[in-house]
Amino acid sequence: MTGTTVASTSTATSPRQVWTRTRGLLLAFTILLAAGIAIAAVRSGGEHGRLDPRSADPYGSRAVSELLADRGVTTRVVTTSDDAAAAAGPDTTLLIASPDLLTKRQQSSLRAKTESSSGRTLLLAPKQHSLGRLAPGVHAELPSSESTLEPSCSFAEARRAGSADTGGVRYSSTVQGAVSCYTSDGLPTLMRLPAGDGDTVLLGAPNILYNDRLDEHGNASLALQLLGSRPHLVWYLPSVGDTAATDGGNRSFFDLIPSGWRWGAQQLAIAAALAALWRGRRLGPLVPERLPVAVRASEAVEGRARLYRKANARDRAARALRSATRTRLAPLVGTPPSQAHSPEVLLAAVSAQLPGTTRDLHSLLFGPPPADDAALITLADQLDALEREVRTS
Repeated sequence: MTGTTVASTSTATSPRQVWTRTRGLLLAFTILLAAGIAIAAVRSGGEHGRLDPRSADPYGSRAVSELLADRGVTTRVVTTSDDAAAAAGPDTTLLIASPDLLTKRQQSSLRAKTESSSGRTLLLAPKQHSLGRLAPGVHAELPSSESTLEPSCSFAEARRAGSADTGGVRYSSTVQGAVSCYTSDGLPTLMRLPAGDGDTVLLGAPNILYNDRLDEHGNASLALQLLGSRPHLVWYLPSVGDTAATDGGNRSFFDLIPSGWRWGAQQLAIAAALAALWRGRRLGPLVPERLPVAVRASEAVEGRARLYRKANARDRAARALRSATRTRLAPLVGTPPSQAHSPEVLLAAVSAQLPGTTRDLHSLLFGPPPADDAALITLADQLDALEREVRTS
């Protein structure tokens, strides 16, 4: 008993070929993943306790909290919007560390409470998502390209502080009585809005509150004056455990993703596209290979004829018929194969072979394409008759 072996074709791909083609991409992906994990680990360690008045890390705010305590200002940390709203009052400064993380319900609740509290509300780097409810009439503009700016305004606290690292989100406002400070390209990065007997202050960047930046320029002076105008400071750090945040505020899934993850996903998409372009290969020339089955010549002819008919390619069909007929006639009339398609040589030889013919040989063998299918069939019959006549002469 003999077994049949299936020969591998040129299109078969072995595991070794798959590994050879993909190892470069896998190596690049591994390096990119390792670099991302390393960067995330380093940054997460450096920004631990960010803007937390209890944290002594570089991005914490313990230094400003202790300076405020030396001046008799008490600092209280809250993590829910309900506690923040309940603490608002005329003798209180409410600092909202991440206003864009709040839901619409939280923002509206805080606005309703602080608007009539006669205290001060400080918003750190709010963007358009939160300005519509926490500071109506203010619009967020493109961030400043400068970090350290001069006050250039009549706001006494800013003038006493002098230059500070307020460069960040810039603002424009239609609110009457708004005071703009630390402008960059004509737009302020610090804005004071009147709110009854109190006020709301927008700060384009939180840099002046970081431990490692507090001793630079007038950062400490500006931070102490903005946060120490009342005897009590409520430091609101939004948390995921806040039950008031469960409504989602009609925010989409993408709104809940931190901006860092969105930028990372975009960078990965660009890297994947570049890798695809790098590894992409153009198709080379066709590789001839033996057919797995034998196809009868009549079937191949019929199949090609159907394709010609479907495409209405009567000109190509006529050229194929005439070319094949000329190729077969050339050896019959003593013409070299290289001159089978030369009208001067082939027509003279055929005319000599058929001296009494009445056919228009030039129109038959080299004429224009037929106008319709019936003319194409007539042309095929005439070519077949001419070939038979030459063979029998």
